[in-house]
Amino acid sequence: MADQSQFRLFTERRFLPFFLTQFSGAFNDNLFKNALLLLVTYSAGGLMGLPIDIVVNFAAFLFILPFFLFSGIAGQVADKYEKSLVIRRVKMLEIGIMLAAAIGLWFGWYELLLLLLFLMGAQSTFFGPVKYAILPQVLKDDELVGGNALVGMGTFVAILLGTIAAGVIMGSESAAKMAAVGVLIMAIVGYLVARQVPVTEAGSATLDIRLQPFRETWRLLALARERHVVLLSIMAISWFWFLGAAYLTQFPNFAKTNLMGDETVVTLLLAVFTIGIAVGSMLCERLSGHRIELGIVPIGSLGLSLFGIDLYFSMPARPVPSDWWLMLTDSGYRRIMIDLLGIGISGGLFIVPLYAFVQHETPKDKRARIIAALNVMNALFMVVSALLGIVMLGVIGLSIPEFFLVLSIMNLIVAGFVYQQMPEFALRFVIWLLSHTIYRVRSHGLENIPEDGPVLLVCNHVSYMDALVIGGAVRRPVRFVMDHRIFRTPVLGAFFRLAKTIPIAPRSEAPETYEAAFDRIEQELREGNVVCIFPEGRLTRDGEVGEFRPGVERIVDRYGVPIVPMILQGLWGSFFSNAGGAAMKHWPTRFWSRIHLLAQEPVRPDEVRAADLETRVRSMQQQNQA
Repeated sequence: MADQSQFRLFTERRFLPFFLTQFSGAFNDNLFKNALLLLVTYSAGGLMGLPIDIVVNFAAFLFILPFFLFSGIAGQVADKYEKSLVIRRVKMLEIGIMLAAAIGLWFGWYELLLLLLFLMGAQSTFFGPVKYAILPQVLKDDELVGGNALVGMGTFVAILLGTIAAGVIMGSESAAKMAAVGVLIMAIVGYLVARQVPVTEAGSATLDIRLQPFRETWRLLALARERHVVLLSIMAISWFWFLGAAYLTQFPNFAKTNLMGDETVVTLLLAVFTIGIAVGSMLCERLSGHRIELGIVPIGSLGLSLFGIDLYFSMPARPVPSDWWLMLTDSGYRRIMIDLLGIGISGGLFIVPLYAFVQHETPKDKRARIIAALNVMNALFMVVSALLGIVMLGVIGLSIPEFFLVLSIMNLIVAGFVYQQMPEFALRFVIWLLSHTIYRVRSHGLENIPEDGPVLLVCNHVSYMDALVIGGAVRRPVRFVMDHRIFRTPVLGAFFRLAKTIPIAPRSEAPETYEAAFDRIEQELREGNVVCIFPEGRLTRDGEVGEFRPGVERIVDRYGVPIVPMILQGLWGSFFSNAGGAAMKHWPTRFWSRIHLLAQEPVRPDEVRAADLETRVRSMQQQNQA
């Protein structure tokens, strides 16, 4: 079913023409860029009297600079006008740019080609917001990760094929002329495919287009800051492009200088790296189970650093002249290939869930501008990446492997900062590990939980793992109300504090904690969040649903939000339950648990009391047992 739900999009017009348009554009961009870089690196021997290192990084700077300058305007255009129309206009612009590029390649006008890199970047700037904003319009929520995975896979396969095509062309005597014909043909093909993209819902017709690049860029960043969690996700995506740009930009000179390789080695490095990203992107759909799962993001970030560090230590002490075949057959060089493949796979696992999360969490009328803000941040990080490459390699004098090592260590620091600022990443990671190892969770009725707005979940309390199971199954972030004594447990206490769990105590025992809990609940509900309580007030001692305490009535009467009754089954007898004695103070009866989580339709707050909710939950338990 997972494969069907993902790849069946290729049979539908709402997705396939857009996919092919994106594919052809990515192919053409990389055919042109890599042909130019290879011509400069291996034929021209430098440009404008500058060393190759400087020219390569300057070319990367020129391509991404328009994203920083024009994304504000591009986001407005994509939000205002119908998106298939914008796509067709942008592809027409690509034909004009590639016609000029064909002339520059034909006659060897490298200075003109550098200018055209800037214009290509401008064309991509206007395509970027509409590219990612159209997906939530044509895909369902449970197709969003799969659609993004296919687009990510297709993009990097196109990068691979464009890179290989550039490498193959470089092996011929008329390389520049063949590249000239190729880029022009692909631009025309891209426009013809774009004409088949179906019309979508029109944008915000009242939105004014303001031709003020710097001011609009600043406004985009302010728009992205409206939701802290979205801003941090944008920064995480941009950090990946910082790393990716650094790797891709250095590959030609890395192959030539550090591996003593020919043009085929450059192609192989780029091929392995991009195949890795494509594989990682496709793995996201299977690992996430059709959900936007942030839990696999830390796996990707850790892999980026571990494989990057190993890449430094796998460098040969005395490299010998090599070609692509030696890189694959020699054990020392093969380790380099494995590291690059691992970096690519980790990158795919890292960015696909984040792209889907940003798309899902932004309002439709602002989505293209948020994507444009993402492009601005990407551009800013990639500009800094190019400048850092110039400083590290050209000024400080680091070798390229040393530069890669610095990037890997920086990634660990950045990841730690992002996860400290956004604990949902670490929380979802732990939940994902549990749900894919010791627990097997089946859920029913979770669609009854509203997609947005405040809601109260009430559930029976079986074990200390209840919150993790519910948090892993429910799509939205959940704030749990739990007994304050659990925070005395070193590991679990630290984890639940990280998850912003609300501690509560009996009024007779700790009145201040009791009142503070209701204040926190009110704050979370006012902010439109999901709050989950266990009305029994303690873990069950016999596996049955206990009496619901009246505190739940105070929440219902005070806040008047929808209430979703839930039942958890399958955790009784586990290590973290009271089966056989106090939880975590007895040998578990089993380690592997098959868990069922069921949710009913929302109940109006004026229709229930504590006893009513208890009856509903007991009834759900009995029905499921039957």
